[in-house]
Formats: sequence, C-alpha cells, structure tokens
Amino acid sequence: MSKLSRFVIYASFAAVSLIPAACVAEAPKDASAPDPGDTKAVPVSAERNINMENAAVAVFGGGCFWCLEAAYELVPGVLDVESGYAGGTKENPSYEQVTTGLTGHAEVVRIRYDPSVVSYNSLLDLFWKVHDPTTKDRQGADIGSQYRSIILYTTPDQKAQALAAITGIGNEYKNPVVTQLEPLTAYYPGEAYHQDFYRKNPNYGYCQAVVAPKVEKAKSFVDKLVPLKP
Repeated sequence: MSKLSRFVIYASFAAVSLIPAACVAEAPKDASAPDPGDTKAVPVSAERNINMENAAVAVFGGGCFWCLEAAYELVPGVLDVESGYAGGTKENPSYEQVTTGLTGHAEVVRIRYDPSVVSYNSLLDLFWKVHDPTTKDRQGADIGSQYRSIILYTTPDQKAQALAAITGIGNEYKNPVVTQLEPLTAYYPGEAYHQDFYRKNPNYGYCQAVVAPKVEKAKSFVDKLVPLKP
C-alpha cells in the first residue's frame, strides 16, 4: 500500500469518526484517571516504579510523545517512561509554547531502564519500528519541528551506538534518514495530563487512530525480545 493510500485511509477515518487528527494541546475531560471498567486498559511492564538507583536513561523523540511513551511502557526492563521536552533553548517550556515551534524543543520521552535486563540497542530497535525516521519535522498528521526524529544521548557509549544504528538502518528506507543525534543538555517534564496518556485514555480518538497501531507494533517487538537476563 502506498503512502498516499495510507494517508487517504487515515484521513477518511479521522473525518468520519470526527476525531482529532493530530496530538492536541487540550486534555480530554477523562484524562485524569483510567476507567477501571475499561476492557481496553493497557498493561505496563511489571518492573515499573521500582528502585531507580541503578537505572540508565535514554531520551528519544519521534512524533507525539503519547505514542513513544505507550510503546516503551511495554518493554521488560523499562522502569519508567515520562513525556517531556528537550533539544531546545527555552527553560521550563509549556506544551503551548512548544507547539509554536519557537522553543526549539521536541516532544520526547525520558526512559529509565535496567541495563542488565534490556539494552540501549534494543530500545533503539523499537524506536525505528514505531516512527518514521525519514520525515523531517513530521510524523503522519503531526507537523512541526517539535515532532522531529531525534536521539539525545546521555553517554559517549550511547552516542556511538546511536550513530551506528542510524548508519545501519539507512539502507532500509527509500528516503534518507533525518534523525538528529545530539547530547542531552536539559530535559523538562511535560504537564501531568500528558503522562501515561494512552494508558489512561485508550478510547480517546487520537489514541485509537494513531497510538494504538504503534502499541501493537511494540507488543510484537516485545514478544520477540530476548531479555539480557530472566
């Protein structure tokens, strides 16, 4: 199926369903807590919210942070995933400021993980599967520099692994990979209503149309993932 065909199908679905076609700035009224009776509740990795003392940190941006957060929450060895902002110049930016594209920040996720259970390379592997690294400042209907593909490394080893990964996947795409690779100089947490957004709001229109398919890709990835230790 061509990209144009996929876009037509997606646009039609969005129009017919009257759902937001892009990551929106306003929290839905049900964003404060998950519905305990919701049969679509999303499971998360059992290791989450344990001791972070030995956790490593990875920071990625690839479109709306709701998508990446929901995907990485499923990975064994991932302890916590937080939506936030990085890569720009403004201190403590708000979501509304980031959406203007004037802060330089991208929507990112900060992933704290146990490196004895899951490797940085495995996190990179999932990164490529749940976003398109060849579209500059865009993921689907989400358009703007805040949606750019970016890896913000926290150690020299992460830089080397990310650079090797970017080089290695180049032949898998028709168009050039435009993923930026930069050191993480500052990270700012996103607003409370953005955190665990998909898990709390699986029936929200954007979540059904955009996030859910990426979660399915993440589930398939996790099913095949071999942990570094049992």
